[in-house]
Amino acid sequence: MHKTSAWPLALAYGALIVYASLYPFSEWRDQGIVPWAFLSAPWSRYWTWFGFDTVSNVLGYMPMGFLLALGALRSGRARGAVWLASLACGLLSLCMESLQSYLPTRVADSLDLALNFVGGTFGAVSAGVLEKLGAIDRWIRFRRRWFSADARWALVLLALWPLALLFPASVPLGLGQVLERGERALVAVLTAVPWPSGLALPHAELQPMHALTMVLCVALGALIPCLLGFSVMPSLRRRTLFLFFTLGVGVAMTALSAALSFGPGHAWAWVSLAVQAGWVLALILALLLLPLSTRSCAAWLLLALGLHLSLLNQAPVGSYFSQTLQTWEQGRFIRFHGISQWLGWLWPYAALLYVLRRVSLPAARN
Repeated sequence: MHKTSAWPLALAYGALIVYASLYPFSEWRDQGIVPWAFLSAPWSRYWTWFGFDTVSNVLGYMPMGFLLALGALRSGRARGAVWLASLACGLLSLCMESLQSYLPTRVADSLDLALNFVGGTFGAVSAGVLEKLGAIDRWIRFRRRWFSADARWALVLLALWPLALLFPASVPLGLGQVLERGERALVAVLTAVPWPSGLALPHAELQPMHALTMVLCVALGALIPCLLGFSVMPSLRRRTLFLFFTLGVGVAMTALSAALSFGPGHAWAWVSLAVQAGWVLALILALLLLPLSTRSCAAWLLLALGLHLSLLNQAPVGSYFSQTLQTWEQGRFIRFHGISQWLGWLWPYAALLYVLRRVSLPAARN
């Protein structure tokens, strides 16, 4: 990792924490108490050591502490870097908990603050230990062996892809299905405008997805991250290892999303015959594309993204899928709903912008 690259990553992750902490950013109200009154309030009676909120509060701040400490260490500011990173995480958590006092759907809690600080400290200490052991330098050498020099943004997209899969999709691996929701949002805005009488708003008639179309969507959804990796990975042997690793991650994260939505007993309920055929087709296509140059893989990635988004957005999400989203839009998933939703919607479009820029560059720079 470049010595200053941790800083923008820490800033971006801090923005995600703010989003997750204050979502849904609506119905702000003043309760007539100071924002830090939660510090002296008793802990919740329903708190447990290994509960969902406990683990999520610790894990949520670990990357922040890690990135802040790593940025300081790699910039030559080693003295006190770990504890300053921990303090910064604690101050950020204090601000978020204080602001949650003004949100009716959120509850400010001193225990959350303590757990966030513990998570940030653990992440910062981990960065310090890894730096002393030379693990960061080994990662830099690993990246230089496996990936091309301009692979940074591709690696960021690949790291975000599993997180995007956590948000439920109407089709497994079907990221970027936004047309129907976007149309509803646009209609809601336009209906408030006083249009001339007799003028009807345009409406796109979406047709249910055919089984063969689902097979192709699943195949393209699995193929896209593989091609993204191929576009920054010249070695054929390493591409092969990356291919099977990526497909395995896709299966695992889709199963985890189903388990979070419907319960562990339904983790594999999404594995239909069409989905299995899609995975097999993705494997065959990826193996056929393995020998291509990085630039050719980027061109095929551009084609796959365009076709995938076109097919997905010609089909409705369905009423059953809309009910599934209610599980994420309320209750314990409210912490992650906003972030995972936007990742699930926007990841393929960010990948599309990246690959458009990549294929537009001269061949010598790829």
